[in-house]
Order: sequence, then C-alpha cells, then structure tokens
Amino acid sequence: MTQTLTAPQASLDDCVYDEIDLCASVTRESFYEFVKRFWNTCIAEPLVDNWHIKYLCDELQTVAERVFQGLPKLYDLIINVPPGTSKSTICSVMFLPWIWTRMPQARLIGASYADNLQCDLSRACRSVIKSEKYQLCFPDIMLSDDQDAKSYFMNIFGGRRKGIGVGGIAGFHAHFIMVDDPLDPRKAISEAGVAGANWWMNNSLSMRKINKDVTATILIMQRLCQGDCTDNMIEHSVKGKIKHICLPGELTDKVNPPELKQHYQNGLLDPKRLTPSFLEEAKAKGNFLYAAQILQDPKPLGGGMFKTDRIKISDDVPTKWAGRARYWDNASTADGGAYTVGLLMGKDLQGRFWILDVVRGQWDSADREKRKKQIAEADGKIIQIGLEQEPGSGGKESAQNSVRMLAGWIVRVERPTGDKVQRADPYSVQVNNGNVYLKRAGWNTDYLGELSFFPHSTYKDQVDASSGAFTLLTKPKKKVGGLW
Repeated sequence: MTQTLTAPQASLDDCVYDEIDLCASVTRESFYEFVKRFWNTCIAEPLVDNWHIKYLCDELQTVAERVFQGLPKLYDLIINVPPGTSKSTICSVMFLPWIWTRMPQARLIGASYADNLQCDLSRACRSVIKSEKYQLCFPDIMLSDDQDAKSYFMNIFGGRRKGIGVGGIAGFHAHFIMVDDPLDPRKAISEAGVAGANWWMNNSLSMRKINKDVTATILIMQRLCQGDCTDNMIEHSVKGKIKHICLPGELTDKVNPPELKQHYQNGLLDPKRLTPSFLEEAKAKGNFLYAAQILQDPKPLGGGMFKTDRIKISDDVPTKWAGRARYWDNASTADGGAYTVGLLMGKDLQGRFWILDVVRGQWDSADREKRKKQIAEADGKIIQIGLEQEPGSGGKESAQNSVRMLAGWIVRVERPTGDKVQRADPYSVQVNNGNVYLKRAGWNTDYLGELSFFPHSTYKDQVDASSGAFTLLTKPKKKVGGLW
C-alpha cells in the first residue's frame, strides 16, 4: 500500500504575517502602491483610480528619493490640478506616512490658506499612521505621547508634521515643505491676499529648510488668478529648478508635460471624477472660475473683457497726433501690493488709439511725485496730464499738491465714478474693435497680460490708467467764456 505524504500546512498566523510582510515591502518601495493599499485608512469611499494618481505619486516619490539619500534636489515641484482629483489626500495626507517608512526622522511642514484646513489634513494624516493596518505593517513608527496634537505631531524617531495656515510661523525647519492650496478660492482675486501669500512663501516659508540645497518645496494648487503662487514660484525660481505639472480637467494646450495629453480619455483628465455633467455644472457657474479651477488657465473663456488678440503691436508709430495724454493711477505704499502707473496714450489723425509708454512701480508718495515731475519734463508740455483724485480730504490735498508741482503743464484732475469695470468699458470697445495699437516695448507683455485677465487680474492699475487716459482724449472739452 502506497502512503501519500503531504507537506505540513502553514498556520493561519504564518499566512497573515506573510501578507503583512509583503504589504510592507511593496508599499515601502512604491508610494503609488502605498496610496492604493492604505486608501481606506483615511477615506471611507473606495479608491477611484486614474492614470494621474500614479503619475503624481511617482513624481512625488522621485523628489523624495533624493531627500532620503541627502542629495541636492534637482528641482522643486509645482502641481496644478482641478479640485476633486484627490490631490490633498495624496500629497497632504498620505505622503508623510509613506515617507516615514523610509525616513522616520523626516520633518514636514504642511501649509494651506487656513489653519482649520491644515488641521483637517493633519488629522487625516495622523489617522493613517494610527490605523491598525499601518501599525501591523510598520510597528516601529509610533507617535510620541509628548507631541500628538491634531495639527502638530511627532514620532519616536523625531519625525514631525506641523500644519500651519499661510502667514503662520512654522517653528521648526523641515526636510519637506508641502504647500496645498495657499489661496482661498473666495479671496483669490484680492490683490492684498495674493501679494501676502507670495511674500510669505518667498520670505518666510523659504527659510524653514533643514538644508536649503536638499529640502524640497512642493506646491499643489488649482489656478485661481494671474500672479498667484504658481506664477510667483516660477518667477522667483532659478532657471531649470522647477518642474511644473499642469493637468487641466479638459484637454487643452496647458497640459504639461505635453506628452501627458495621450492619457486623456475623450478629452477629459478623469472621466469618473470630473464627469461631463459635473463640468457642465462648473461651467455654468462662470467662465472665469471654470477657466481657472478646471482648465488651470485663469482668465475668462473668450478672452475676458478685453480681446487682447485684436491689439496690434507696431514699430511704425505716427509722428502727428490729434492728442496725447499721460494718466497717473496712484498707489502710495512703497513695495506694497498695488502699483502706481503713468500711462501715455495717443490718438492719431485716423482716430486710432496708441499706448506709447507705461511707467509702473511700487513707490512711496514722495518718490512717486518726484517721478511724475521727471517724466512730465521728459514728455514735454504739449502732453496733457491726468491725475486720479482719491476719495476724501487726503485725496483732494494730494491732487492739489501734484497740480502745484506740475505748474506750467496742462493738468486735469479726475474724480473716478462707477466701478473699475464701468470705467474700462468705453476703452474695451476700442480694443475689441481692433482700434488700439501698442508701441513695441518691453512692457508690452505685462500690459497685455493684465488686460487679458481683467476684471479678475491680480492687478488692475494699468487698466485704470488706460481708462483714465482714454477719457481725457475723448471727453468733450468744456467751453469757457466763448473759448474752448
């Protein structure tokens, strides 16, 4: 009789430990696998996977790997994606728990436009670490009893996560700086709000790095306005030290890197999250918000109030004029959020309007007045000067002082009425009918950029100055004592 031999059956406990070891090994090596396998530790709904999730996870891991090795970063990372694409869950919730599986002493600063938003993200991050699944896979990563608050916690190896609102003080230096939505969508078009967030990122948050060559800054946000933190970070970066990922909800030429266009399905980034019906609803709420938040192109569809593609740039500037005027739109705070602008506009003999010069700066009142006098002397007394009189007695006194300083020039003081959009409307008619020209110069790009975003541009001073100069050149002259 033949006896059949069977291998001893593995115990149930052995099978469980094998599965845990496998999970720990796989997820430690791949942030994307970590996100998939630990999703349910912080999100109740099942993961709806899409190609962009793996792509973002891989990009974040690429940045992190150099920090793990103490190598100088190749670049900081900017990610522009629409709301509702799991960006905060990936970046602000799950990234640090994964980092600690490889570098438990790592410190991360998380920043958002509000303290309570960071508190929520920090709490969700902490829930991943405290979950039974995470503790089974990575039992060495335990939170310290000494520091275990919602917005600030640390582990027994000294690794920490500090959540702060934009403008706050981090209190320590970090290996990773994660800025997740630094601008409140309801306040993004505030000049002061945008300028404040940019200043804080440039001058405060940028100093909170353990090693300035190694520490990585990651900005992830939906675009909201011209000059927002994305534009600011690109402008202030060393050339080649930024990787900019832009994933609009619909397929447009804003997709970056361009090769990612091949992943869009029926022209959509994520057909399951950003469905056609959802996009239609979003579009109905306004062109500006849709273009900014969904398309990552913060200007109204159709070009906004000013159709800047109809403005012609030319080197062939007329030499004879029906009239010329330089209008000053004032700001009185040096290095503040707003700009003083002196814009020179001419009307030629064919009735076309030319923008001939734009002087723009953040000057205090004394420097501003000095520059007005210098520029008036350079322009000559044939060019009339327009001054904006701001409300109140202080505005009247300031205008009177400017008039006295410019004695000998034709000076007209204007008290603006109506809002900025109303005042800009007559000038926009000329722009949109192709009757406005620009003298080719270095300021052209900034000028056209502001017009293309108006009325949702971060700054509106060049539009205000254009409206004022246009009014001077088109306003009927008053008849006094039988003379014009």
